[in-house]
Amino acid sequence: MFKGSKMGFRNRVVVRKKSGQKRRGRGLSREELKKAGIGVKQALSLGLPVDVRRRTVHDENVKMIEQRLKDLQTTRRSVSKRKERISRSAKKGRKS
Repeated sequence: MFKGSKMGFRNRVVVRKKSGQKRRGRGLSREELKKAGIGVKQALSLGLPVDVRRRTVHDENVKMIEQRLKDLQTTRRSVSKRKERISRSAKKGRKS
């Protein structure tokens, strides 16, 4: 069954047909997530769609997951730095 959010990320999951052609998939397989180093619950909390029926592993999808994790880490760092800067200025009595 398909689980996950309906983000734009869903459209980029690659699955191959029996004829070898590529098509859009419904979500990432558990094995792809395992290979990327995250679990199903963590993937769902990050907004990554998971299709628990799939068992195949495509390297393209694993690379995409790893890139998505890197992007999220850099975004979180910049947000936390901004919050830290705002809290420091608030302690000094300044307006941001």
